[in-house]
Amino acid sequence: MRLRTPLALLGAAVLVLVGPPLLTAGSGDDTGTRIPGLRLMVPNTPGGGYDITARTAAKDAEDAGLTHGVEVFNLPGAGGTVGLSRLVSEHGNGKLAMSMGLGVVGAVRSNDAPRTLADTTPVARLTEEQDVVVVGKDSPYRTIDDLIGAWKENPGKLPVGGGSSPGGPDHLAPMLMARAAGIPPKQVNYIPFDGGGELLASILGDKVAFGVSGVGEYLDQIKAGELRLLAVTGPERVAGLDAPTLLEAGYDVSFTNWRGIVAPPGLSDTEHRKLVRLAEELHDSDEWRESLRRNGWDDAFLTGDAFGAFLDAEDKRVVSVLKELGL
Repeated sequence: MRLRTPLALLGAAVLVLVGPPLLTAGSGDDTGTRIPGLRLMVPNTPGGGYDITARTAAKDAEDAGLTHGVEVFNLPGAGGTVGLSRLVSEHGNGKLAMSMGLGVVGAVRSNDAPRTLADTTPVARLTEEQDVVVVGKDSPYRTIDDLIGAWKENPGKLPVGGGSSPGGPDHLAPMLMARAAGIPPKQVNYIPFDGGGELLASILGDKVAFGVSGVGEYLDQIKAGELRLLAVTGPERVAGLDAPTLLEAGYDVSFTNWRGIVAPPGLSDTEHRKLVRLAEELHDSDEWRESLRRNGWDDAFLTGDAFGAFLDAEDKRVVSVLKELGL
């Protein structure tokens, strides 16, 4: 039956006028943000910085109505390079992404990993944050000077724990601290953990003399008094925390970490655009802005090719710093 009556023609016109606006940002069209079945991999153990970032991003994206049903899962191992290998093997999978950061850049180098971040599809850099230097609440070290004074006397007997492999942020920060304090970096007894969650138990159990990790990972424990914060590694103090920067304390160190999202290689332009669009809409949401404030994260948003160029520059920087430190 052909539509010929005025009423039928009016109905068809209404459908044409009403149809396109229904394809909103969340409808699943090519320019939208909804990716059914999206999985977000965390390449270290629960409780670490990648884990907190991934779960926060997934929740905020859902609360903002950008997508739904995001599955966050952990695949730890070798400082994040096990997860990286899995990601690269998922060639063309537009429903998989991975939370990562400077630690993975370093782990690729320290583990001589067969896969690198150059093999991935860059999506977005999300945050930047300072590292914190912390001890357990019963530690004899009450100030950063107390700690470094004891450290200088016998570097090998004061193990420092970090939530990243050699070359990652939690390794580079104490190495730079040591150099600034006149301690040869090669004498530092650094113990790597697969994320801040594993490190926390060792700090609280006095298995290490002190720990270095991201501020967002230990904010709750610091405020609860379970950890004593001695210093922060960035150029300025962290709002709401009573601790000096290393620069203030007289140690020439200014160091920050960052985290972001990458995807498998071989994505179509449409799949890549949707992931970037989701990151952009998340970045602009009130929910994400509040999470940045609550976790002490700085906004460091960068997407696509610009993020890819940044990853390449960070790889060169890690190699340069490790050579400079004689490591």
